[in-house]
Amino acid sequence: MVYVFGTRHDTVPQAQVIRAQFRAVVREAGIPGEWTPRELRHTFVSIMSDRGAPIELIADLVGHKDTTTTWTVYRHQLKPVITKGAELIDEALSGWPPDLKGRKAG
Repeated sequence: MVYVFGTRHDTVPQAQVIRAQFRAVVREAGIPGEWTPRELRHTFVSIMSDRGAPIELIADLVGHKDTTTTWTVYRHQLKPVITKGAELIDEALSGWPPDLKGRKAG
């Protein structure tokens, strides 16, 4: 197996090594703040959600086996997905309750 962030022996590096390398790249790039690789995932989820990607697609792209983890971890970043759902419900229920004018009370 070949890893995106593998070691020179193609093994999985320790998480703290990845974080240290990432911080070095951020610092070298002159990006202010304390960034971690995790923020990249959150940014990705936010961008995908902002663009209207369904939660199932987002979950698949970030490597979650189902949407439960995506929803639980990234709920605060899925506002456009939630908003779209609310818009669809509003549209489906437009005109509800039906106009009861002229009907006798039950």
